[in-house]
Amino acid sequence: MKTLLILTKRNSKLFFKDKGMFFSSLITPAILLVLYISFLSSIYRGSFVSALPSGFTLSESVIDGVVVGQLASSLLAVCCVTIAFCSNLIMIQDKVTGSVRDLTVTPVKRSVLAMGYFSASAAATLIVCLITCGLCFLYTLSQGWYLSGADIALILLDVLLLTLFGTALSSCLHYFLTTQGQMSAVGTLVGAGYGFICGAYMPIANFPDGLQKVLSFLPGTYATSLLHNHWMRGALGEMGESGVPVQVLDAIRDSIDCNIYFFGKAVSQGAMYLILAGSVVLVTAVYVLINVLCRPRYGDR
Repeated sequence: MKTLLILTKRNSKLFFKDKGMFFSSLITPAILLVLYISFLSSIYRGSFVSALPSGFTLSESVIDGVVVGQLASSLLAVCCVTIAFCSNLIMIQDKVTGSVRDLTVTPVKRSVLAMGYFSASAAATLIVCLITCGLCFLYTLSQGWYLSGADIALILLDVLLLTLFGTALSSCLHYFLTTQGQMSAVGTLVGAGYGFICGAYMPIANFPDGLQKVLSFLPGTYATSLLHNHWMRGALGEMGESGVPVQVLDAIRDSIDCNIYFFGKAVSQGAMYLILAGSVVLVTAVYVLINVLCRPRYGDR
């Protein structure tokens, strides 16, 4: 445990010492938030208003609460995974400089060395994501606040679990990379594609049935749904108190992925948490096993 803490501290120091690396990870969510507000906000609003019954009106505050909730939760769903691919750069740098070669000839176990990278990357990613979460809370407050203390606690739990999943996934993929160019290419692909397959850019309910069934096997689908549920629960509850029929509310929840179905059967939030937590444990275990069983990969010195 002491060795793991030393390695985690060493990797964390290297990450935060590189101001360019840290601030690029920090500024990316802020830029995405501006882009989401500028482009996706109107799309979310139009889609939501069109789902309301004909002749039924809601206060602008409630509409803003739902739209902002969908926007903020979608942003976090993407950032928790894509930022993990940026914060895992230390692993690649050690391969390029040859530091990892030196570390593997020491008495340190490969599993401990692997978890040292994982822990430092998870900590850095979580810090950036919590800052992003704070920005989203401030934006929500400016538009329409319907979050309770329980909602905030569950949102933070969602962010933690999704950060761990994103870190485990990026660690597995980064094990096979040996240059920063390869990492940039993978990060670009993940950044461009993950938002679509997890339902952040466009609700999965809008996809063809066959694709919906395929995406129902991915943990990111359920993580996004959990964030949607917790960030929009208060605003949707206010809609129910305003007289919106239960059937209409259910249809709206379906359209914005608050309700997720696995081959026609609704998945409860408890099951979503089990899927996400189980995926974290499974992917992390795979990452450690890869490091223990496979031949170490080094970059060119």
